Amino acid sequence: ADSGNTIQASTSGCMTCACRRASPLPVACTVPLRSTKVMERLFVRFRPTWYVPGSPGVSSSAGWVVSSSGVAVRMSPSSTHQRLTAAGRRLLPLAEKVLSAAQAMRNEARAIKGEIGGIVRVGTVSDPDFIRVAPFMSATVRRYPLVEIEFHHVVTGEAFEMVRDGGLDASFYYGELAHSDVASVTLREVIFRVVVPSGWKDRLVKGSFEELAAQPWVIPPPISAHNEMIRGLFKRHGLKPSRVVEADHEAVISSLAISGVGVALMREEKALERARTGEIMLWGDVRLPTQLRFIYAKEREEDPIIRAMVNLVREVWSPGPTP
Repeated sequence: ADSGNTIQASTSGCMTCACRRASPLPVACTVPLRSTKVMERLFVRFRPTWYVPGSPGVSSSAGWVVSSSGVAVRMSPSSTHQRLTAAGRRLLPLAEKVLSAAQAMRNEARAIKGEIGGIVRVGTVSDPDFIRVAPFMSATVRRYPLVEIEFHHVVTGEAFEMVRDGGLDASFYYGELAHSDVASVTLREVIFRVVVPSGWKDRLVKGSFEELAAQPWVIPPPISAHNEMIRGLFKRHGLKPSRVVEADHEAVISSLAISGVGVALMREEKALERARTGEIMLWGDVRLPTQLRFIYAKEREEDPIIRAMVNLVREVWSPGPTP
């Protein structure tokens, strides 16, 4: 539904909007948001320019490129949703880059006038307290009152793809990163521990990896850093988890492990705390290290709004107590 400046998307079902009347681009209007990755990226990427007043030039230009080509970019609506044609899917990445470049130009113009403002879409990969969302937001409001931040929960692989392709302006990220299109700021090392439900003592008598692999696991999707760490752990022993329950949020994964659904990875600080209260048990002394980073498109590193966000993150994560 239209809440004013943006369309608030829901990941739990369909949404209905006035795109067909308000948007110059002939693209799908009503869709199950996660029915395809293409449509998800479409809504996340285009909504700031379609619905924020003051950007008719950008929207009109993008619309002219599509409409003047005579290419149909959407299929006829079915009873439940509309889909992009093959041509629409092919044009989508180019449209994203056009709109991203236009946003960067507007940001530069504001910077010349001494202003930094606009909508910044930031991906989150962990719980808000751990990645310091509140201090980050507070610093943004204080220093850059014209900036609006939208937080989108994503898993690591999704964060990388969306930052690279323009679906997100920046994102928190787990893991190593060496890519020509994406730059990063390293925030801290993070250690993950293997945890098992507290009532499973009799199921893990031998303490072997074979025994551990035979248990049900709660694992994020394949494009996540957690999934990569778990698969890597077992690959070294020629094994893989036999049964998997998929969840894409750390808080959900922890809750499922505590409730007895399966084995999982948990951040060491939280795992030690939960073990002390008897909610879970630590499995052996396995410690899996990774890096928490803040990533952004390298081609936008001179964009004033990206520079501002990077400086704020550095400030919030400057040496001090680790939560």
